[in-house]
Amino acid sequence: MGMMSSSATRTDAGPTFRVGDERLIKVTPLAAGKVSSLLAKQGRPGGVLRVAVVGGGCSGLQYKMDLQDGPANRDILVESGGVKVVVDPKSALYVAGSELDFVDALQGGGFKVKNPNAAATCSCGESFAA
Repeated sequence: MGMMSSSATRTDAGPTFRVGDERLIKVTPLAAGKVSSLLAKQGRPGGVLRVAVVGGGCSGLQYKMDLQDGPANRDILVESGGVKVVVDPKSALYVAGSELDFVDALQGGGFKVKNPNAAATCSCGESFAA
């Protein structure tokens, strides 16, 4: 290579993530539209929705969702309904097969994850036991 090779070639490669498909998580058209408009409002139309599973909630686990610029290291990226969803490997174990929906309601509205693997789901729809 000689003297021309620079050490900066690898630093801008970005995070290494895997690409998954809708078997991991599927986004309904309503939820996809909501994610798109929220990202546009935040000025990051190329952004992603992170879906993570965290401890807590009435059945032991609950979903946490937030908008981010892009996938992080080791994430699994799924494009569904025209939006990009990222899930970390640990959360993916619980999320697999889920559907992300949006409920437009004053009480209990917002994003909901419908998970067929959830043995017990509490009425708030935000927690589940796997």
